[in-house]
Amino acid sequence: MKPLEGLTILDLSRVLACPFATMILAELGARVIKVEQPGSGDETRAFEPQLARDSAYYFVCNRTKESITVNLRSEEGRKLIRELAQKADVLVENFPVGTLGKYALDFASLSALNPRLIYVSCTGFGQSGPYKDKKGYDTVFQAMGGIMSLTGEHGGGPVKPGLPVADLTSGLWVAIAILASLAGRHRTGNGCHIDFSMLDGQVALLTLAAARYFALGEVPPRLGTEHPGRVPSASFRCKDGKYAHITASDQHWAPLCEALGIAEWGAAFPDNASRVLRRTEVMAKLNECITALTRAELIAKLDAVEVPVGPVNDVAEILADPHVRARRLVGSFDYPDVGEFRALALPYRFLGWDNPEIGRPPLLGEHTEALLAELGYSRERIAELRGKRAI
Repeated sequence: MKPLEGLTILDLSRVLACPFATMILAELGARVIKVEQPGSGDETRAFEPQLARDSAYYFVCNRTKESITVNLRSEEGRKLIRELAQKADVLVENFPVGTLGKYALDFASLSALNPRLIYVSCTGFGQSGPYKDKKGYDTVFQAMGGIMSLTGEHGGGPVKPGLPVADLTSGLWVAIAILASLAGRHRTGNGCHIDFSMLDGQVALLTLAAARYFALGEVPPRLGTEHPGRVPSASFRCKDGKYAHITASDQHWAPLCEALGIAEWGAAFPDNASRVLRRTEVMAKLNECITALTRAELIAKLDAVEVPVGPVNDVAEILADPHVRARRLVGSFDYPDVGEFRALALPYRFLGWDNPEIGRPPLLGEHTEALLAELGYSRERIAELRGKRAI
């Protein structure tokens, strides 16, 4: 048995952040019913890279779900959503503020039908505030939320991270909020409305940068791979052109220097404060030593004295890494007309529950008839709704 078995999530969301959240919950055992637009579905089905059917982008965050096509512009389609919401534990939506209220599919309307419903509204800027009607995407939230200002090389301009971190971390925030609300409902019996802003989620991630600002009034500069308050903590180019990342605390400093043949530097700068003060000098010496070693030689030397170090892997390298393979983080599913497609497993190993399993994403509208039949719709009624383009 998986930990979320028995829960039903009605997923009206699209693109990445919320679909990522609901996929996590699906592979933890929840039943996730994804509501898509008839004919086209979630717009990510058409994103690149395209496969024989649908896209790899869609596959990333829609595994293990059921797909039902419903036209929300149709009154009969909206009636169907209300029926599904009455049987759901959670509803997730990421429509612009006020959109679902026009259709009587907002929290007030649906919680009146199902007081236990947990209703998640995920928007760019939240349900209130001066930006609530403003449009945005992942990189806009990265820019406005501060993380982009922290990312980049010394003296260079801002750089976005290599992944859509605003979308992905928003998905994690949404999943956490749902699990917290489910725990609360277990005690009170009542559902709730969750107003989540993707900008809020990015601001909340500033953590250490914000702490430095609160404590020192410091607006953190861009430092490349270096840490503002720790030396050394950076990526270093090795003799073979490959990079390794070292992060050393005070207890690692002397062993690091001995391994690099500069034991006198270990004695000269024994505490982090002195190394931060002389950052330029210390980093120059480390670079001088490390450029004389291949990455494999450097890692072997530092592993031997238990200094934290790791290769800066590219995607191909980490997915082929023996530890990643041993942890079974890469699996696969079979998809019609595509065949086997590799996928990343959820990073959980349970003792006491069944582990998550990689499921395949649904075809567009694949489960529409079966779900309507569960609600008591006859074949004739289903055909009638199709004729009216309500489904």
